[in-house]
Amino acid sequence: MTSQLSAICFTTSLPARLARFWAGVLDWESAAGPEGDVAVLPPDGTGYRIRFVPGRAPKTVQNRAHFDLTSTSPEEQRRTVARALHLGGKHIDVGQRPEEGHVVLADPDGNEFCVLPAGNAFLAGIGPVGALACDGTQEVGYFWSEALRWPLVWDQDQETAVQSPAGGTKITWGGPPVAPQSGVNRLRLELAVPADADFPAEIDRLLALGATRAGGERAGGGEFLLDPDGNEFTVHRLG
Repeated sequence: MTSQLSAICFTTSLPARLARFWAGVLDWESAAGPEGDVAVLPPDGTGYRIRFVPGRAPKTVQNRAHFDLTSTSPEEQRRTVARALHLGGKHIDVGQRPEEGHVVLADPDGNEFCVLPAGNAFLAGIGPVGALACDGTQEVGYFWSEALRWPLVWDQDQETAVQSPAGGTKITWGGPPVAPQSGVNRLRLELAVPADADFPAEIDRLLALGATRAGGERAGGGEFLLDPDGNEFTVHRLG
C-alpha cells in the first residue's frame, strides 16, 4: 500500500511559537505531540498536518520550499498580510518584483512564505494553503508523483506539480536552476504507512523509484530517506 503524506515538518527551535503563528494565520487548531512537537491541523480533519519539530540548527540560507497562501480578493490578501505581521511575521526581500503582486513574508523563525493576489487560476478553490512551492527538478516532481501516486497536474518547461486525487494543497517544483543544498533542509515531507501494510516493502518501493537512504532511525522504527534532489523525508508506520 502506498505511503500517505501525513505532514509537512518544520525543524525549529520555536515549535510552540511557530504553531501559534501558523494557527493564527490559517485559523486552524493546534495540538501538542509526544516528542516536543506541535502540529497545526486542517479544519476538516483530512489532508496533512503542518508539524513543528524541535531542532537547534540555525537558519542560514533561504529554504528550498515555502507556502503560497491564496487570496480571493485584494481585501483578503491585505487581511492575511496584516494578520501575519500582527502575529510576528515580517516583510522580506527575496528578489521579488512589485508587478508580480505577491507579498513575501517570513514567519517568526525566518521561514519564507508568499501571500498571493486574487485571481490565481492554478490555485483557485484549493483553500488558504494553495501550494507548497519547492525548488526542484523535473525528475523530483516525477518521483513524488509516483511515490504518493498523485497525478501530475502540471508538467511544462521542466516545471512540475502534483495534487492528491482528493484535492487540496498542490506541491510544485520550479525546475532549473536548482540552488545547491546547504546542510539539512528545515522543511521536509513526512510519509505514513498504514499499520497493516508491509513497511519494508514500501521502503523498497521508494528506493526503486529513486530514493536513497539517509541513514539514521527515527522513533517508532521509521526511516530517513532522500529524494532524487537530495531532500530529506521521513517514512513511519501509523499506529
